[in-house]
Amino acid sequence: MDITNTNPGSNRRLRGGIVGGGRGAFIGAVHRIAVELDGQAQVVAGAMSSTAETARTSAEDWFLSRWYDDFETMAQQEAAREDGIDFVMIVTPNHLHAKAAKAFLRAGIHVMCEKPLAFTVEEAEELAAVARESRVLFGLTHTYTGYPAVREARQMVLDDELGEIRKVLVEYQQDWLMDAVEEDPEAKQAQWRVDPECAGISCCVGDIGSHAANLVEFVTGRNIASICADLTAFVPGRLLDDDANMLLRLQGGGKGTLTCSQVACGEENNLSLRVYGSKGGLEWHQQEPNTLIFKPAGQPWQYLRTSVSLKSVAAAEVTRTPGGHPEGYLEAFANLYRLFLADVRRFIDGTPPVGGYPSIDEGVHGMRFIARAVESSNANSSWVEV
Repeated sequence: MDITNTNPGSNRRLRGGIVGGGRGAFIGAVHRIAVELDGQAQVVAGAMSSTAETARTSAEDWFLSRWYDDFETMAQQEAAREDGIDFVMIVTPNHLHAKAAKAFLRAGIHVMCEKPLAFTVEEAEELAAVARESRVLFGLTHTYTGYPAVREARQMVLDDELGEIRKVLVEYQQDWLMDAVEEDPEAKQAQWRVDPECAGISCCVGDIGSHAANLVEFVTGRNIASICADLTAFVPGRLLDDDANMLLRLQGGGKGTLTCSQVACGEENNLSLRVYGSKGGLEWHQQEPNTLIFKPAGQPWQYLRTSVSLKSVAAAEVTRTPGGHPEGYLEAFANLYRLFLADVRRFIDGTPPVGGYPSIDEGVHGMRFIARAVESSNANSSWVEV
């Protein structure tokens, strides 16, 4: 039987689009690899830059069938095509996330968006209202929730293997902004992240602190209720924070700390989480992602390994290779897309979505976390509610 690309049902490869991610970008290529890894979808269209020449050459680099130099036109024209895209990936700088997402939501096209969700809390809440009204799918790429060991950790908390959650320690340390690299005309990734017009009110907290906060909430199942934050811009002349330290209070009574930095000399991408309960503790490090350390009370530590000793269905569903074959960042990213694309197919078939990937609700909460961290720091590190 010949299944053509214009078949309206789900028995075909899904068609994806991308906004942003053109030449000189990092995350666009990551999204493309992740979404195409399982062979369930292919990126066929893009508005990869607001500059026409860059949009064209970037699309040519990716051998895309169609290219646009603005996302509004892309949303309208793709929605009108019989072979238009089923979903779009938003990978622009922060100030365009919500604007681009709204255009596609209103066109009835499913959206997977980079974090943070929007430029401001108010914009995030408005976007959430548009998403609810459109009734199409919306996902957010908090990548680290896609690791099998992280899903195992969450399930262990749900199964009460840790008992009452008492303390969490999370850190995300990098060093790539320890100098004024944004002064280099070629350093586009640094330039927009430290520019309030593009990044918003925060650099470090918005860029990586939001990941750390989301990881805490995903694993423990408890939102951060209030914070006491101290944000710093260590590099002279930098307008946004490049380092942050916070005290946390979780819903349900647990407490902890969150520290994130992009000026921590010698660090690469050191995201680490420790969770301590009344029965046991957990420890996970993103740079050694296949190992989850379980510390049951009064017993030896257990080193649980992906595809070998992780025992939950939640972990197994996102495990791809036999034990001893490392699964890393790209696979974790692809796991979120695997879950999202499965829901896109359910949507096409008229069946309810299952989820399992971060949603717009986590995005709105993440924006509130960023805003409250800045508010707390500006108020002499006073406690504020998230």
